[in-house]
Amino acid sequence: MKTDANPSQQVIDNALKLLAIVVLLAWCFAILRPFIMLIAWGAIIATALYPVALVIAGKTRLSEGKASSLLSLIGVILLLIPLVTLSTGIYTSASELFTGLQDGTLVFPKPKPNIQELPIIGDKLYAMMTLAATNLEGAFTKYGDEIRQLSSSAASVVGSLAGGLLQFIIATIIAGAFMNHAGACKTGLMRLVNRMTQGAGQSLVELSTATVRGVVQGVIGVAAIQSVLAAIGLVVAGVPAAGIWALGVLLIAIVQLPPILALLPAIIYLFSVGTTTTATLFLVWCILVSGSDAVLKPMLLSRGSNVPTLVILLGALGGMAMSGIIGLFVGSVVLSLGYQLLSSWLSHNSTEESP
Repeated sequence: MKTDANPSQQVIDNALKLLAIVVLLAWCFAILRPFIMLIAWGAIIATALYPVALVIAGKTRLSEGKASSLLSLIGVILLLIPLVTLSTGIYTSASELFTGLQDGTLVFPKPKPNIQELPIIGDKLYAMMTLAATNLEGAFTKYGDEIRQLSSSAASVVGSLAGGLLQFIIATIIAGAFMNHAGACKTGLMRLVNRMTQGAGQSLVELSTATVRGVVQGVIGVAAIQSVLAAIGLVVAGVPAAGIWALGVLLIAIVQLPPILALLPAIIYLFSVGTTTTATLFLVWCILVSGSDAVLKPMLLSRGSNVPTLVILLGALGGMAMSGIIGLFVGSVVLSLGYQLLSSWLSHNSTEESP
């Protein structure tokens, strides 16, 4: 008769197997770590846009894979446009600035006296703008340190913006790959969740999908609409660098703050150098854009799950602190998803314990 293996030998064998699994998982994590945020954002985009791919497939008689690839290609093109525009605009603006400084043709408009009425910064801002309009060389001499700091901050913001757009392009390509294999991804996720939760995979996957789509539509979607509306007003009013201010509106709106905060510098600029009528109309437009979330959020959030504003705020700020601009988007969605899954788990446990 064969005797069972020595219990101590079994413990050693199991420990070695567990160690091998831990080492393999840690190794895989280390390899994928630089791409985790991109993969997460790609999965979020795929979850939010897959219904659109199905609609395209139904309208055009394309296969789901081809419709997903087409949607991903459109997204990449739409992201390439601002990236190319930003790069071209920076090069053109820098060339014009250096040429104007060398030729002495660079002229700043003289500010209006009413800018002095602005609280705290009014007098200093008026003095600086007046000096720049009358004696540009003296302005550079007097405010050299401030200009260098501002230029350094602006370069950092522009570099971060360009890097963020590039990350968005990569994530959109990843989203196309996920949508191309949506069936296999859903099946694999369902098996994983079922294994972890003893058969609750269906309900949890459906809740996760609804949460992701709800947050993307109700938070990021509203912020994108407000950003576009703000960009229209900025372009019509003739505010320089409209794209930068529109991006500020997008970021501010995602963290659940009033978008008008990002537009205050543009409003001050118009009141200082533009006509009163144009500045007033732009101010009214900014107020309407900032308040549009009161109408848009109920329309879009009703399609998904409701998540407390504090959760979205913490997720957005924490994600941005961890991974930059792309973390702002991923953080709000991931923390909202975690909140909903935790709420579902607590609700399920309380229901089981109540009888």
